[in-house]
Amino acid sequence: MAEGRRDPPHPLLPLPPASKRPCLRPAPRGPGPGPGYGSGLTSHRQRSPESLLDCAAKAVAEKWAFERVEERFERIPEPVQRRIVYWSFPRNEKEICMYSSFQCRVAGEEGPSTATSGVVVVGVGPTTTAGGGGTTTGTTTVGTTGGVGTGDALPFRRGIRLLDTGCVENVLQVGFHLSGTVTEPATTLEPEVTHKVAISFDRCKITSVTCSCGNRDIFYCAHVVALSLYRIRKPEQVKLRLPISETLFQMNRDQLQKLVQYLITAHHTEVLPTAQKLADEILSSNSEINQVHGAPDPTAGASIDDDNCWHLDEDQVREQVKQFLSQGGYYGSGKQINSMFAKVREMLRMRDSNGARMLTLITEQFMADPRLSLWRQQGAGMTDKCRQLWDELGALWVCVVLNPHCKSEEKSSWLMQLKKWSDMDVCPLEDGNYGSELPNITNALPQSNLAQDSLSRPRRTVFSRAVEACNLHWQGSHLQRIISSDYYMSPSYQRDEESLLFNPQGLPLWLDHVPTACARVDALRSHGYSREALRLAVAIINTLRLLQQREMDIYKHQKKGFHSICSCPSPDLLQRGVTTTTNLEGWVGHPLDPIGCLFTTLTETCRVDDDSTMDTGEGEPRRPVYHHVPVWGSHDGGESYLTLALEVTLMGMGQQRIMPEGLYAQEKVCRNEEQIVTKLQELELDNVLVQTLRRQAIQLLEAGPFSGLGEVIHRESVPMHTFAKYLFSALRPHDADLAYKVALRAMRLPVLESSAVSGDMGQPRHGISIVTNRYPRWFTLGHLETQQCELASTMLTAAKGDMLRLRTVLEVIQKNIHSSSLIFKLAQDAFKIATPADSPPDITLLNVALELGLQVMRMTLSTLNWRRREMVRWLVTCATEVGLRALVSILQSWYTLFTPTESTSIVAATVMSHNTILRLSLDYTQREELASCARTLALQCAMKDPQNCALSALTLCEKDHIAFETAYQIVIDAASTGMTYSQLFTIARYMEHRGYPLRSFKLASLAMSHLNLAYNQDTHPAINDVLWACALSHSLGKNELAAIIPLVVKGVHCATVLSDILRRCTMTAPGLAGIPGRRNSGKLMATDKAPLRQLLDATISAYINTTHSRLTHISPRHYGEFIEFLSKARETFLLAQDGHIQFGQFIDNLKQIYKGKKKLMMLVRERFG
Repeated sequence: MAEGRRDPPHPLLPLPPASKRPCLRPAPRGPGPGPGYGSGLTSHRQRSPESLLDCAAKAVAEKWAFERVEERFERIPEPVQRRIVYWSFPRNEKEICMYSSFQCRVAGEEGPSTATSGVVVVGVGPTTTAGGGGTTTGTTTVGTTGGVGTGDALPFRRGIRLLDTGCVENVLQVGFHLSGTVTEPATTLEPEVTHKVAISFDRCKITSVTCSCGNRDIFYCAHVVALSLYRIRKPEQVKLRLPISETLFQMNRDQLQKLVQYLITAHHTEVLPTAQKLADEILSSNSEINQVHGAPDPTAGASIDDDNCWHLDEDQVREQVKQFLSQGGYYGSGKQINSMFAKVREMLRMRDSNGARMLTLITEQFMADPRLSLWRQQGAGMTDKCRQLWDELGALWVCVVLNPHCKSEEKSSWLMQLKKWSDMDVCPLEDGNYGSELPNITNALPQSNLAQDSLSRPRRTVFSRAVEACNLHWQGSHLQRIISSDYYMSPSYQRDEESLLFNPQGLPLWLDHVPTACARVDALRSHGYSREALRLAVAIINTLRLLQQREMDIYKHQKKGFHSICSCPSPDLLQRGVTTTTNLEGWVGHPLDPIGCLFTTLTETCRVDDDSTMDTGEGEPRRPVYHHVPVWGSHDGGESYLTLALEVTLMGMGQQRIMPEGLYAQEKVCRNEEQIVTKLQELELDNVLVQTLRRQAIQLLEAGPFSGLGEVIHRESVPMHTFAKYLFSALRPHDADLAYKVALRAMRLPVLESSAVSGDMGQPRHGISIVTNRYPRWFTLGHLETQQCELASTMLTAAKGDMLRLRTVLEVIQKNIHSSSLIFKLAQDAFKIATPADSPPDITLLNVALELGLQVMRMTLSTLNWRRREMVRWLVTCATEVGLRALVSILQSWYTLFTPTESTSIVAATVMSHNTILRLSLDYTQREELASCARTLALQCAMKDPQNCALSALTLCEKDHIAFETAYQIVIDAASTGMTYSQLFTIARYMEHRGYPLRSFKLASLAMSHLNLAYNQDTHPAINDVLWACALSHSLGKNELAAIIPLVVKGVHCATVLSDILRRCTMTAPGLAGIPGRRNSGKLMATDKAPLRQLLDATISAYINTTHSRLTHISPRHYGEFIEFLSKARETFLLAQDGHIQFGQFIDNLKQIYKGKKKLMMLVRERFG
């Protein structure tokens, strides 16, 4: 056909660029109308072989643009055109689902191969034939129910409901253009609405969609889905026409004019201006439109030069990513972006070019995130959720550039773009705020210097690995043979020779940097080459097996050699000869997640999926079910992909690796470890898997420096607590001895040890690898200690009732756990397990809990711990449950466990309580033994800390006269040196309450000798004690009152307090306490005689001094209060014989001295003359 320029589509008709067709063409046709001509396509319900026409048409429709077909053949019979047009519409519903929901995974899907062979029907919806050919071959149907399932609100599910309820009508296919109407049923809130839908397609891909609903999303709306599924499921009900230009060829001039005029009449408001413009240009001989032979046809399919890809709204992708990023770390935004990443992987798996295209759009928005420059300026790290998203972005790009069938031009373009992003200042670094210590992705050799300064390391961004992956290729013959054949082996006559390509059994090896090799596996799997990914994964596992065995052999040989040289080699000697840092980078927490990649690749082929399952990205995922699938080409009949998955995961988790630098890198190690353990826990362990588990656990214990569970480990080696907890739980039902051996070995945390050597407790230590001088910054140390505690708790729970195992676990805990709070938690857990509510306590486990509690007491005795009181109370409770001997023991050894205050106020008080006696059901002898220990403790504590323990000691000893007298004497002896008036007053009140008034008076006198109240301390808390002491003295008699008044006069200088004491002493006669042998005169005491005369003089003097002090800085707002104060002073003055004279002289003196305060003195004269 002739070529010409195509005009852009009219803005009211947003159609893609169409192939150009000649306006006129000779009319020869094929032999009459073909299938589908007229009202619809015929449908044959019985299966029959496809015709040669359909076979050819399907192949052409999928691979060739229709314009190329027209160029290649001068004449194309109409039946052939019809079959090409018919088969050009997408046939796989999974592809429609992929573009209308975040995730669509169908059972047994292995990439695009399922799109062109066989029928995959998921759900219970009706299945129709493929059309005029009368065969179902080539049509794939996905879930038609979904009314109440997960993802019910997604466009794909909604589209299915619209289709099933008959809402799709007026469906017409004209060439490569499909149109129809979809009616949304009325609801209680919305009326019925009909939407017009138009779809353009080419080579089995939808290239453009238009819907009047105005949907703005990265996914197709439900109406587009409904129309697309209608065309796939009911092709015989679709009116099929050839491209409109073919129909125009059949018309003469009058018919063409009539068509144009009717079209303009029907849509004159929309197309009349455009029609007139085109008419003017056509009538102008010099117009540009007349220089082009042919005219555009929107129904003729895409041009040869157009990209053949599915319709993807790039603007919406950008907008949604930008919106999600702007929401920061809020819930939902990260989940949505992860769903978009999953969509990219899904597209890659379907070998859809939009995968890389969509990832590019996402990356552009990530790089444009304004927070990047802000974080860089502030020197602050991004949030953990953002870091995870960036990691996934970098891993996806590695996967994209490792596409085994990408063109060199594509890879060059990606490399240029990745370098551009990586060179930007705001591009996040691979390991956070630190430079990378990890080797280059293409370099399998270890780096020589681990201690190099971070400033000298090359700058590695999240895209560095993708840039390096661009240098990898798939052309190696050995690699090609591995991934292309299940039976690739070395010749039998070469198997005795050392080889880098095959193991001794002749199976192929792939000696590559392990994360890089696993990245290849991930790329193969992600691009739909599942079988090839499995083959390479098996080769990698065979390689790791061989390396593990060689490491073990070398370690055993060197260890044996050292023992032959000297019977007891020193740890340092063995360390230098045996252990080296073989693993410079850990596989767990690695940016490429090699272990997770291998596990997922191997288990996917073993997964048993429900045929009605379609994961649309919503709802809680169900636990997967796996079955054994034999390894293709394996000579070992017992080996399956499931056993390989378990084996390699155990090998990777058990790898000894140095803790990486930086907070994020360390958190990533912990997070990835927990993720892998979660995957392992999904496996139902049968006999075959248990044998694999046992074999690998034994190898890890014996593997030397290769293993984190080996006999010797590096001081900064990542602990194995989380991994060992899984191994213990999985192994214990089948091999308890091995389970405990693994868990006990894993309890080590050498980074906290003062010595660098770390081995089995009770076993000879053989050193560790080189120890650095710096103390490592382990930001996740708290989390690691918690995991260590959980492992110990798991062992304690499992060992209940087994005295020997409990003792072994206890010793390991006491040796390796250094946090008092965690040991306390273990003690509480053991106590809870040992004392079930519905059965007798387990005394062995109770003793373990007590031992742990005693260790906590010793650890926290001299340190500050906000939970100390709780710990002390718990220990007493635990000892009570154990029995009398435990209580006696802690009472007798209190000085190593408690402070004196804790011993008397908590421990002894609780032990001697009525509840404890009842709980233990003690007889008299046992009660006396316990009481004697408590009294001895109380006296010892009172001697050591009389200030805080004297009162408690008196309380505990009050039933034993000798002990009580001893405690009282301790108080008396300490009163003059170390005790405060407050403590003495408290003890004095106690003695009075217990019926010892004279002893109470003595203690009160001692307290008064320590007291000093200034003139302005009229609200001092000791005032009540002073008043009580004076009242006590007054009640005892005149002699006692005479003895305490000098102490009061000496220590109290507050006038109001002294006047209050004076008033109280004059109200009643002294000696009302009723002490035997004492006579009470019953007479009131006079203030002008001893002993009250001294108190009166001191009170008057205090008022005079206080008055002068207050007048020095008095303000007018306090004048009224001052006048009232003088009134109280006058009352005291009048108690003296010449009190009125003294008070008058005192007032006159004030007037003379403070005559400058005229207003105040006027108030004084008004009140006092």
